[in-house]
Amino acid sequence: MRAPRVDVSAAQWRKSSYSNQDGGECVEVADNFPTAVPVRDSKDPQAPALVFESAVWTSFVAAVKGGDLSI
Repeated sequence: MRAPRVDVSAAQWRKSSYSNQDGGECVEVADNFPTAVPVRDSKDPQAPALVFESAVWTSFVAAVKGGDLSI
């Protein structure tokens, strides 16, 4: 499965509500694309973003919220 190509310069980034508020482990997502969800490390915003298909990202978030993933 290949992730869609998006121009992340148009991304409207927001910090995940699950990110550590003390400055560590911060994830930002951009959900203003219809077919893709770019994800980046807020501590290094110039680094390349990971881009996931929207359906894949939705499944991942549901698994996290449902406690289906373990660390």
